Amino acid sequence: MSLDPQIPLPPPPLTVASPPPPAPIGQPQYRWYHKLSALIFILFCIELGAFLLIFPWTDYWDQNMFSSVATAWNRVWDNAYLRGAVSGMGVVNFYIAFLEIIRLRRFARRED
Repeated sequence: MSLDPQIPLPPPPLTVASPPPPAPIGQPQYRWYHKLSALIFILFCIELGAFLLIFPWTDYWDQNMFSSVATAWNRVWDNAYLRGAVSGMGVVNFYIAFLEIIRLRRFARRED
């Protein structure tokens, strides 16, 4: 080809990058942030469960703003059933953390 300005040069061929290979059907792609968020959620549930299980039975339970605002609520606040219900929520948080620990298997690579 000549470099004559009257004859236009053909456009260069377009190179199209091939798409990444598709993931196997039925297996989601987990990244590092999925694993990290699962671990953070497990730690959060364990810490919250421990707090809710232990705190209602300490001396600090009676020394808070809610029990001093309305003295009529002191009977409810000091009730063992309320403390047991809050501790039960701590047990539920431990149960959720245990289930999430079991579900960590979803991040394991399966070699077929």
